[in-house]
Amino acid sequence: MTENPWNNAGAQPVEPPPVCPRHPDRVSYVRCQRCSRPVCPECQRQASVGVQCVDCVAVQAKSVRQGTTIFGGRVTDGRPVVSMAIIAICALVWLGELASKAFVAQIQYVPAFGESRPWTLLTSAFAHSPGQPMHILFNMYALWLMGQYLEPLLGRARFLALYLLTALGGSVVYTLMAQAPDIAEVHTWEDLGSWGTAMVGASGAVFGLFGALLVLNRRLGRSSAGMYLTLAVNFALGFIVPGIAWQAHVGGFLTGLAAAAAIAYAPRTSRGRLMHWGALALMLLLLVAAAWWKFSVSPGLTPS
Repeated sequence: MTENPWNNAGAQPVEPPPVCPRHPDRVSYVRCQRCSRPVCPECQRQASVGVQCVDCVAVQAKSVRQGTTIFGGRVTDGRPVVSMAIIAICALVWLGELASKAFVAQIQYVPAFGESRPWTLLTSAFAHSPGQPMHILFNMYALWLMGQYLEPLLGRARFLALYLLTALGGSVVYTLMAQAPDIAEVHTWEDLGSWGTAMVGASGAVFGLFGALLVLNRRLGRSSAGMYLTLAVNFALGFIVPGIAWQAHVGGFLTGLAAAAAIAYAPRTSRGRLMHWGALALMLLLLVAAAWWKFSVSPGLTPS
């Protein structure tokens, strides 16, 4: 038997209850202030007056210009997310080094193996001496301090680019300053000298962040007086304490100065923000070219 939707002659049909478009099984008598569609509690977003649905909030967000930092990066919530991620990666890599010597060999940087293992120019910045916990602790502490200041200032993308570029810069300068022997005179591993000396550590990148901080503070008119003694002590340790790759410190520091200058002194316009990435890309090409040249004129070995 079919029901008659008309209660009585001349009566209006019964209106179905309003339901949320995103959740048709949910009845809602609350409506979005922008589109007037029903909106269930899950889809409600508080507005200055009443509520809006998630669809209207998303559309509005696309039309609102995103805030940028003084150096063109996207404004963050202040948390150094990239720094924390790098610290977590370094910690995991260090645990992997403790577990496997073969893993160490795959990620540490040795100039003699650089041409056959080019990725180690960068991966070595995430590795640290397995038998020296103070090595990773000191570098991660310094990264944490620098990241809390620089990452919100630059934005996450520029901070990550700066870190990776200065890490590479440290490895490249270490390569350029390593003495490549005549292959005919190499009979034992010791004959390779600095060309066969392994390097690991994030200190090149950390020194790059030190250099960047000096430039950015100068551009902002802020004092960096407290950094000078720290820099002097750490540079001195590279020459006093054996086994420290001071060449990577110098390379990272100089790369950080140059990268930060490209960011800090570009015009504060959308075109200037494109210039940031163009300058960083050019520096990357120059570093890769310098490493390639050194490998081309030096004896390269293939790990057995």
